[in-house]
Amino acid sequence: MIPAPGNNTARYGGNTASVEIQVAGKHLIFDGGTGLRLLGKSWQLQQPIEAYLFFTNSQLNRIQGFPFFAPAFVAENALHIYGTAASNGASIKQCLCDQMLQPHFPYPLQVMQSDLQFFNFIPGEVITLDDITITTVLIHQTHKSIGYRISWQEYSVAYVTDLQADVDELDQEKIAQLIQGVDLLVANAAYSTQTTAYHNLSDLYSHIVDLAVKGNVKQLVISHYHPDHCDNYLDQVQEKLISVFPKALLAREDLVLSVGG
Repeated sequence: MIPAPGNNTARYGGNTASVEIQVAGKHLIFDGGTGLRLLGKSWQLQQPIEAYLFFTNSQLNRIQGFPFFAPAFVAENALHIYGTAASNGASIKQCLCDQMLQPHFPYPLQVMQSDLQFFNFIPGEVITLDDITITTVLIHQTHKSIGYRISWQEYSVAYVTDLQADVDELDQEKIAQLIQGVDLLVANAAYSTQTTAYHNLSDLYSHIVDLAVKGNVKQLVISHYHPDHCDNYLDQVQEKLISVFPKALLAREDLVLSVGG
């Protein structure tokens, strides 16, 4: 998956995946796609800053924004970086380092002056940050993709990616448990039931809607689209999506939502 900037993606956005969750005074970031660069720019007046970055997998579209994340170059900042082993066994630190080596990038990870702390976890582990609980599960075997559930007090958000139609690769039981009853499910499946960019709207994301309905999800946000899906097409998808799941919407660039508010 690649970024798709341009006039045809100006409203829904052409960046690859990066989502921030602000909870209990902490900044949690999920995935480091090209959207991470814009998040870093928005923090320029907030430094020094401490943030927690969680990767769903180590594919390029999830990590390619990290070299351009300006807060990582500021000595006063602190970043806690979490990930699991990639399909080749590489740690998240190794994957981030490798993409910043010549000839791919002019500067190595070592030029980042912030306090970088790396944490490798095994899928199924529960991560606690004070009174925030983050549940992790392996949801896609081939991609080694992690799903996250963030719980704080009585509120919960699930962030689940790689929900492609290759259902044999998905752990449906673990996904169902992860998203059960959440206040908000953020999901993406840029490649849906067919590989062509334009297909039957009733099929597009239907498997995600089914998961949300069965899991009693209160609100659903679908993000990270196929690079060939333009704004006008996604308008049609949004209309169809609401007709089958009224508490659903397609993510737009800079979308901000309140959970439980």
